[in-house]
Amino acid sequence: MRFDDEKKLVALGGNVCCSCPGDVCLCAHGFFFPEDEPEAVEEAPAEEAAEESAAEEPAAEEPAAEEEAAEEPAAEEEAMASSGEGGYLDRAMAGEFSGTTVTMMGPFTDEDEVKFNNAIAEFEEATGIDIQYTGTKEFEATISVRVDAGDAPDIVDFPQPGLAANFASDGEIVDVLSFMDIETLRERYDDSWLDMSVVNGSDGPMVAGVWHRFNGKSLVWYPKDDFEAAGYEIPETWDEMMALTQLIADDGDTAWCVGIESGAATGWPATDWMEEVMLRTTSLENYDAWVAGDLPFSSPEVTNAAETIGDIWFNEEYVLGGQAGIVSTFFGDAPNGMFEDPPRCWLHKQGNFITSFFPEGAEAGVDYDFFYMPPIDEAYGKPYLVSGDLMAMMNDRPEVRAVMEYMTRGESLKGWLNAGGSLSPHEDVQLEWYGDPIEHGIAESVQEATTFRFDGSDLMPGEVGAGSFWKGMVDWVSGSVDLDTAMQEIDSSWPQ
Repeated sequence: MRFDDEKKLVALGGNVCCSCPGDVCLCAHGFFFPEDEPEAVEEAPAEEAAEESAAEEPAAEEPAAEEEAAEEPAAEEEAMASSGEGGYLDRAMAGEFSGTTVTMMGPFTDEDEVKFNNAIAEFEEATGIDIQYTGTKEFEATISVRVDAGDAPDIVDFPQPGLAANFASDGEIVDVLSFMDIETLRERYDDSWLDMSVVNGSDGPMVAGVWHRFNGKSLVWYPKDDFEAAGYEIPETWDEMMALTQLIADDGDTAWCVGIESGAATGWPATDWMEEVMLRTTSLENYDAWVAGDLPFSSPEVTNAAETIGDIWFNEEYVLGGQAGIVSTFFGDAPNGMFEDPPRCWLHKQGNFITSFFPEGAEAGVDYDFFYMPPIDEAYGKPYLVSGDLMAMMNDRPEVRAVMEYMTRGESLKGWLNAGGSLSPHEDVQLEWYGDPIEHGIAESVQEATTFRFDGSDLMPGEVGAGSFWKGMVDWVSGSVDLDTAMQEIDSSWPQ
């Protein structure tokens, strides 16, 4: 990929837009090849490329050194091509890197760390590469200390792309496109996942890493057996969901279980609702601009999303405990009302992790199930809000490249999918790999998504995404300030 003067690159927060007459283009919403110039994507023979370069570039004092440096990646790409698809993974499977060690660090601890190590054991045995993973609950602080000390792990598992972007801007992360081509990545991920890996590096736009696993957030849980006994039907649209909400109210119950209390992090579940509604009521460009700080919280697009939430939350007939109960209810306790006999609430929006808070003995597919949070405006398709793990390379060696390429394959997660507790973003994953029926169902719903976007608050500056955004939503929901004031206060907190 070449980012030259013709491309007119314009940085937009963590994403990039461009216009380009040829070669591969990288834009805010996906990789593409110009349709009007198909010849631009065809690989010319190395000799022809060298002749064209010589004809176009005037002679100067320094080009000799530049040409010599350029020959190394060209030779390296040729070696990759000769070894088959991807290159480094094939070489690893052939035993070329046997006896080497690749260090990794991330937030996986306890059971998750065990599941990760079990999932990669087959690869280690096949290649002879020893992947040494270190998990820590103090990930953000620890990784900063290690990088500052010049002791960065080979691969870092970032749960927040925004943090990866900070290291990329300092030149600490290797661009994935330096050893994998765009077409291969597009075969392995939906373009939306690739969008979310693009950041501004020290030398311009780059792909900061590859996605390994994710959590799905766009889910609404319900008490399946009671739901069916009551004759309720799964809504396919937002209007149908609102009609169901009113029907449940007419039957004398409150439809929604909502709680946003979470100690020092109180308010974060409300930010998830805002992100979900933003994706369903405005464009991806606006969502990205909002996350980057270019679309104010006080804008009509954002206040409209809040008011859409308010249509549910501020109706005392719709929410268990009413408006006051939303702020005082611990998020993990919020769905408990679904499991009472009879249910005291029937619908709960939360990510796939929430099942760990369900009552012991609750049976998936019997006592509870889920449906996709319906679209609002068909113009914006069926978006999916996610969080996940971005694997970024900090030390560039052949065996590290091989592990990175392995992480782009669904096989790298197969064992974890079977054990339960993970979802895969890979295009080549087979649904039968999922051992948990709920996760199998979520994976099916994900296949119907038209776009993906990362949790917005996790990408915003800390003082906003984990600060004023949380607080502003709590202040508004509690009634201590009106919506306009809450949104303006969040805007004023954005770092200049």
